[in-house]
Amino acid sequence: MAKTRPDKKKGKKRDKSILNGIAPSPSKSHNTKPEESPETLLAQATELVQTSRPDEALPLAQRALNLLQTSLATDTTAQPESDSDSPSLLPILTLIAEVQLELGDIDSAREHFMLAAELDPDGAIPEDEGGGAEKFLWLAQLAEEGGAESVGWFERGASVLRNDIAALEETQSEQLDKPAAELIQRFLDEKKRRLANALCGVAEVYMTDLSWEADAEQRCESLVTEAVMLTPDSAEALQTLASVRISQVRAEEARGALKSSLALWTDLEPDDARVPEFPSRVSLARLLMETELEEEAIKVLERLVMEDDQSVEAWYLGGWAFYLLGGRLRDGGKKKGGNEEEWKSLWDSSRDWLQNALRLFDLLDYEDERLQEHAVELVRELDGVLGERKEDEEEEEEGEGWEDEDDDEEDGTESEAGDEEMQVS
Repeated sequence: MAKTRPDKKKGKKRDKSILNGIAPSPSKSHNTKPEESPETLLAQATELVQTSRPDEALPLAQRALNLLQTSLATDTTAQPESDSDSPSLLPILTLIAEVQLELGDIDSAREHFMLAAELDPDGAIPEDEGGGAEKFLWLAQLAEEGGAESVGWFERGASVLRNDIAALEETQSEQLDKPAAELIQRFLDEKKRRLANALCGVAEVYMTDLSWEADAEQRCESLVTEAVMLTPDSAEALQTLASVRISQVRAEEARGALKSSLALWTDLEPDDARVPEFPSRVSLARLLMETELEEEAIKVLERLVMEDDQSVEAWYLGGWAFYLLGGRLRDGGKKKGGNEEEWKSLWDSSRDWLQNALRLFDLLDYEDERLQEHAVELVRELDGVLGERKEDEEEEEEGEGWEDEDDDEEDGTESEAGDEEMQVS
């Protein structure tokens, strides 16, 4: 934050007071730095988070927390129960947890979300005061034990959201002017979307950690049905529906749900809020491959690597998708006399994607060894069929873009020189 320019008017008032024989107090000099307050530090930290500077935001937020805790502990006018566990700490605790998540400090983030949950156990404190459902939904995803612990947190968050939705619907039934009605509808849509996502989260747990439960399938069906009813135009809800259908061996219905999910966002710009989050689309690619929709999966993955070319998983899945597509074409071609060049081209692309994944695996110290082993196994098989690529071929492919740019620059220089000669003559 920029320094505040000294106020000239205050200087004039001081001169006047001296003329009147009243000396200003030295302790109130205009050069004195104003005291930090938790509110100011929180505002500054929030601004840094919004401008993608979480590493700078964290120390400010932590200082705000320390100041507020000290203030509460020494406040003699506070109520006996208003100690360092005051709900007024909620906004700071929540911000610290979210920043720590962004910085990859999962354990510390979980600890601060837990503190926030203790201060607002029912989610009754409004969201703009740091309360609400969000901390419960984060804790569901960060639960160390997973399974029943995750479900418990999801259900607490869902309960808060159901209450919020009921209150908004009651307000909606009143006579409201058009702007107010539209605002309430936006709030309502957002709450329903978050509730649907929470229900999908519970369904995912029952399809994985709690799949052994006797009523797991019944619960999944109920959860995903409610989620789709709440948000029929939600790509995430349709994607979870597809996942449930795959687990039920209802492949055709799963394909239909996946195609409907894709249709909602594939033509949108990358920064459109309706485009699912990056991890959700990685999961979508896996589901598309699982239902033999490799071409659709490749389109999703091509878009993902354009957004983030450092994603090991996206490059790996793209390589695997090209491998499956080429393999299916080769097997069908053997029976029908298909085009060998076409499936070999697909496998060549597969090898390119997998080798990119393996390079990044080493560069980023990626931890999924099973992914690495599978990628190495696939590349070895592709080399056996296509023949190992020579080093000079790899260097030529990597340098093609640079050579083209150099050629363009040279061409441009020659063209400009030619133009000058023509003008001279």
